[in-house]
Amino acid sequence: MAQADVTIANVATPSIQRELGATGTALELVVGAYVIAFGALLITGARLGRIHGYRRAFAAGAGVFTGASLLCGLAPTPATLVAARAVQGAGAALMFPQTLTGIQLHFAGAERRRAIGLYAMALSSGAVAGQLLGGALMEATSWRAVFLVNVPIVALALVATARLVRESVDPGDRRLDRSGVVLAVLLLLATTFAFIQAGRSGAGSPAVIVSVAAAVVLLAAFVRVEHRRGDRAMLPLRLFRRAQFSVANADAATMNLGTLGTLFVLTLFLQSTQGRSPLEAGVALVPLFAPLAIIAPFAGRLTSRIGPRVPVAAGLGIAAVGLALLAFAEPGSGYGTLLPAFLLWGIGMGVLTPAVVAAAIGAVPGDRAGLASGINNTARQAGGAIGVAAAGAIAGEPTAGAGFVSGFHAVALGAAALSVSAAVAGATLLPGSR
Repeated sequence: MAQADVTIANVATPSIQRELGATGTALELVVGAYVIAFGALLITGARLGRIHGYRRAFAAGAGVFTGASLLCGLAPTPATLVAARAVQGAGAALMFPQTLTGIQLHFAGAERRRAIGLYAMALSSGAVAGQLLGGALMEATSWRAVFLVNVPIVALALVATARLVRESVDPGDRRLDRSGVVLAVLLLLATTFAFIQAGRSGAGSPAVIVSVAAAVVLLAAFVRVEHRRGDRAMLPLRLFRRAQFSVANADAATMNLGTLGTLFVLTLFLQSTQGRSPLEAGVALVPLFAPLAIIAPFAGRLTSRIGPRVPVAAGLGIAAVGLALLAFAEPGSGYGTLLPAFLLWGIGMGVLTPAVVAAAIGAVPGDRAGLASGINNTARQAGGAIGVAAAGAIAGEPTAGAGFVSGFHAVALGAAALSVSAAVAGATLLPGSR
């Protein structure tokens, strides 16, 4: 559910706009607030699990996630919905990292490998479930059900956790990098807000200038604080001296920047421009996300044999072709125009996702694998938050007609160009077969 909620709100945005009178900025924040909080707090969530116990941290995160989902479903105004989505993302960030820890503690050997395979399948299926479940619920009830469905599911997970899961606490260093957490959240907020305002009032507006200046100051402060804390930092900067680690995380951020940004505008195009219902839009996007669930396990095994260089470069290159094909989609285009783009885009992500995680983990010592995975997840979610804001700024309001369609094409081509650049970096700097 935590993964599904990254995409589940996309199909609801046109209905939220109509019922609550939400502006384009508010719609971007309905999607972006969740991703910002989720991405910025993931590493902290993992740390809290080690300090206070992963079962306790999972239960606390699930409780926050459930309460915020209820508030999302009952939200009377766009501002309330955006705030609730941010809290929901914070709950997901606390809940999400504990699942893999639990698998590592409860299973060993072949059982652990099977459990991790199911875990990876659940993550890959989350995006599909988000689109399909969101569309079906919208068709049957209203956009509010998209958030309320979390409540009974996570409540059952809490009951199962209390009955089946044993606690584990790390007796080591129990300090938390509070300064790093606050600066990371503020930095991501300032960056995202700058993109949103640039689309609304122009790149030279006072709000954009102030936001960019704040982001620069916050970045400098974050680097200084994390450098001084060394290995005790939330984000140990010395890891980024390794080219493989830096490229893996840059490619992960690029993947989600292009994917979530384009998906946000694409969903508006399918519903507001082409007139599809939420369920039709969700079903239409299945060929985009299904390859991720199907191909990812095989791509993971391939990466373990030949190294991450070829899968990362190939995955980004294939996805770039699919994204570029979206530039041919017009208001009157049939599904035959969209299907090849969705399939290639989805196949590329399926090949890329396990490879880019493996590249990040393989660049650090074994005892840092958990941290490397967390940083890679954070890079993806941070890239997604910025991508949604940037795509919304470029495309503009869906009511703009031809202007919105032109903006949608620009977003897709921009995401394709970024993917090609990331593919070149991966092919040049990531390791091949050993």
